[in-house]
Amino acid sequence: MALPIEDYAMIGDRRTAALVGRDGSIDWLCLPRFDSPACFAALLGTEEHGRWLLCPVEEGVDVQRRYRGASGVLETTFTTSTGVFTVTDLMPQGDDRADVVRIVRGVSGRVSVHHEWRVRFDYGHVAPWVRREVICGEHVITAIGGPDKLILRGPRLPVAEDHRHVDVFELVAGEELVFSTTWIPSHRRLDSLGDLRHRLEETIAADESWAGSCPRDVPHAAIVERSLLTLRLLTHEATGGIVAAPTTSLPEDFGGERNWDYRYCWLRDAALTLESLVRAGFTEEAMLWRDWLLRAVAGSPEDVQIMYAVDGARRLPEWTLDHLPGYAGSRPVRVGNGAVDQHQSDVLGEVMIALEVTRAAGVAVDGDAWHLQRALVENLATHWDEPDHGLWEIRGEPRFFTHSRAMMWAAFDRAVAAVERHGLEGPVEKWRRLRDEIREEVLTRGFDEGRNTFTQHYDTKEVDASLLVLSQIGFIGGDDPRMLGTIAAVEQDLMRDGLLLRYRTDTGVDGLSGDEHPFLACSFWLVSAYAAAGRTDDAHALFDRMVGLCNDVGLLSEEYDPTWDGGRGRMVGNFPQAFSHLTLVQAAFDLAGR
Repeated sequence: MALPIEDYAMIGDRRTAALVGRDGSIDWLCLPRFDSPACFAALLGTEEHGRWLLCPVEEGVDVQRRYRGASGVLETTFTTSTGVFTVTDLMPQGDDRADVVRIVRGVSGRVSVHHEWRVRFDYGHVAPWVRREVICGEHVITAIGGPDKLILRGPRLPVAEDHRHVDVFELVAGEELVFSTTWIPSHRRLDSLGDLRHRLEETIAADESWAGSCPRDVPHAAIVERSLLTLRLLTHEATGGIVAAPTTSLPEDFGGERNWDYRYCWLRDAALTLESLVRAGFTEEAMLWRDWLLRAVAGSPEDVQIMYAVDGARRLPEWTLDHLPGYAGSRPVRVGNGAVDQHQSDVLGEVMIALEVTRAAGVAVDGDAWHLQRALVENLATHWDEPDHGLWEIRGEPRFFTHSRAMMWAAFDRAVAAVERHGLEGPVEKWRRLRDEIREEVLTRGFDEGRNTFTQHYDTKEVDASLLVLSQIGFIGGDDPRMLGTIAAVEQDLMRDGLLLRYRTDTGVDGLSGDEHPFLACSFWLVSAYAAAGRTDDAHALFDRMVGLCNDVGLLSEEYDPTWDGGRGRMVGNFPQAFSHLTLVQAAFDLAGR
């Protein structure tokens, strides 16, 4: 079985990412893109489904991990009874290649190191044709399966044994071995293997140069910096698409069916990520994502989807990988996402908010981008009175979700602001009228006067954690009695061991079986809601606790189970999760008054 989710760290090249375990095993890697089939898939099965392991032969050793400075380069230190060595893992960026580099270095004493390279293409399903070759005068091992080819380089290559390649070698202090795995299309010949040794310092320098602009006047500045670096790694450097997570099917309910593929670009999540980056001062990413948006949604506004592939592709059919047992026996393992065809009315609101934030930050207005926004808002003007599936992608009956209605208000509100503040053209009177009409509807139909709280949707008295964002988007004041009542109702109904659920699954609103755990973004929303309500001490206390849930290298999953193993807790869901990190950043900014 794979390690606990919190025992993984991410490395990436801003085109894809790998998960590296505390045990020195790369258990998840999709090449060459985030949504490509995995060649190492032990995360969702066993070692038989592919991994790349570098670890001490001795068991039960001490393990410490860290990222090298403000970079995405991971360093794992193994302390054995006979010596100490490190494994430094990175994926060099900006060279149009797909390389994983692993540097093994002896620190003290003498250590026996185990090396295993087990490639399984197509999510652990295809055993490759493996052979030794000489490329550019260097002895390498190649693995070919269908369209994919991997090349393993190193000063000491493992040998074939039982459908894998293994080796054990002695490492002494000061000795350094550099291994790399490179992906290329199987039909292509590699003209140059390149010198990968110098890429370590280049990668660290590039990351630290970018991170040098991260804000320092926020609480837990180091964790905020790590969250921003994580969001950057989840942004495709060429297309600008921002994925929700680099993984699929890490479960929300261990052993259950709530397993989804998050390796795609949700307009909502991407817009919120963009907003966080812009608030931190990173405007270049704003222009990159705006261009991606123009390409992805080009065509009729009627055809706009809630998510796309990183290159803007639209067809993301959902299917299952029945050969994989799933993480902790959680099946099915899914590829693609059936929610792609859902109607979610809140999405345009998040997009319009993010683009207004970019304009306010001084990003030059692009005429084509505004024409697109205007067309999308005009399309909303003809469909605003229709129910939807909500931001939680409810697979039950469409409803008039209060959060979705408020986000439609935000879409028209930001469109009005674009005309009034930035001099752009549009039917501002109509947009203003629709904005006001929707607000009155929400205040009337989406509010329970008896309990003094907004409701999840118009036909229930249940609450939903997404209601906490109403003050953040300007729909209502943070200290308005109706907002204070909503905070109290959310605390009463959705708090589980001090953390918030999204909603109560036992109502059956989502059309799924099973339960789920507290959703981390919701608790960060509560931090922001507390701050807006003037509950500053509560906001700081909750933020401190949430930061404490990060793993040893500062990463967060989608959800968290605080009761597991007598209260020790564990991470749940896809990892690392952009939604968790972007709401962490926003909460820090709200606490700092930025």
